[in-house]
Amino acid sequence: MNLDKIDRLLRLDEVLHITGLSRNTIYRRIRERTFPRQVKLGPNSVAWRQSDIAKWVASPSTYAAPFEGNAGEGQDVRARQ
Repeated sequence: MNLDKIDRLLRLDEVLHITGLSRNTIYRRIRERTFPRQVKLGPNSVAWRQSDIAKWVASPSTYAAPFEGNAGEGQDVRARQ
């Protein structure tokens, strides 16, 4: 197994620190599809993929979350239009 290819999972506190956004802003932007969705780890636990947060940090004003089932993972929906 190649450990260099493993995507790290970030908890909310780390996402808040990296992005500088508030908790409310992150969840609002998830609803608006302008911030990466979290991954459910358990009944009361979520995290974000580090690669998704890095894509958002690289271009927050143009980030668009992929549509589930319609776009490929990590694919920018706006690029398809």
